[in-house]
Formats: sequence, structure tokens, C-alpha cells
Amino acid sequence: MLRIALTGPESTGKTTLSRQLAEQYRTAWAPEYARQYLEERGPDYTLADLEEIARGQLQAEDAAVQQARHLGKHLVFLDTDLLVIKIWSEHAFGHCPEWILRRIAQHHYSLVLLLGVDLPWEPDPLREHPNHRQYFYDLYQRELRSQVANFAEISGSPAQRLEQACFYVDELLRGGESSRPTSA
Repeated sequence: MLRIALTGPESTGKTTLSRQLAEQYRTAWAPEYARQYLEERGPDYTLADLEEIARGQLQAEDAAVQQARHLGKHLVFLDTDLLVIKIWSEHAFGHCPEWILRRIAQHHYSLVLLLGVDLPWEPDPLREHPNHRQYFYDLYQRELRSQVANFAEISGSPAQRLEQACFYVDELLRGGESSRPTSA
């Protein structure tokens, strides 16, 4: 199963693009579990909440993988990943739980799409950092490079983002997991 994760700061179009990609490739996608969790409980959260969100995200990924298999597909799109939880946790609480760090080290994605901050900020009661998106983008980029992850940076208009993402997904499908995007 090829797992393609979308990551990056708030309000960069991860949900929209992951949904579009799932439609384009007629496969499953896992929505961001944090949104559902915080909509049900309110925007304030603790470190324990972040751990629950991480567990919920992993369950959502597993469910999407099962759905993709049921559809006879060998790829799945994931709206966010545990790297988001790591960066969020370190920013809000100064550290990340060790089990999440271990899961990040063990969890392999065939491709990670890092979404740029060049889209306009869209206000949302669950979003926190409209003026720090570049700061967070740089953190994601640094983390992905340190992991030697297979990742591509996606930017531009929503249509350009879809086009770029499809290019990288098609390259992955043509070349297998050894195909590395040029921006990684």
C-alpha cells in the first residue's frame, strides 16, 4: 500500500487537496482527526488531548488503508500525519511524548506532500497561528529533511497544487517507492 501524507502548517489546503487526490485516483483518504476531536470538545487542548488525537489519526489512517484495499486500490491519501502532532506538541507544550516520536520514526510514508503557505489564511475557530505559518513551514521542511523522507513541496493556486501533487503521485506510481521528488 502506498501511503501519501499531506503535511504542513494550518490553512494550507491539506484537507481540500487530500480529498481531491482521493477523487482523482478513486481511492480512500483519511481526514484530519484533530478537527473532529476539537469540534466535539472545543478548541482548548492538553497534552493528553494531543495524544488522543495522535491515536485517532493512526486509526483513521488504518481505516483508510482498509477502505482502499476494499476498493482494490494500492494507494491512500492522508490528510495530516503524526509530524503535525509532534510540531504542535513541541510548540504548545515544549516536548512531544516519546511514543509519538517512536511512531514517527517507525511509520513510513511512500510520499509526503509538504504544502506551502502561499494560500491566503482562512479564519477558523480551530486555527491558532495566522502569522506564524512560514515559521511552522520551515519546521516541517527541516523535520522531513532530517528524516530523509521522500517529500515534495507543493505551492501555488489550488489548481496548481493539484497538478503538482498529481505529477508526484504519478511519478511514484511509475517508479515505485525509489522514485524521489526533486524538491526532497
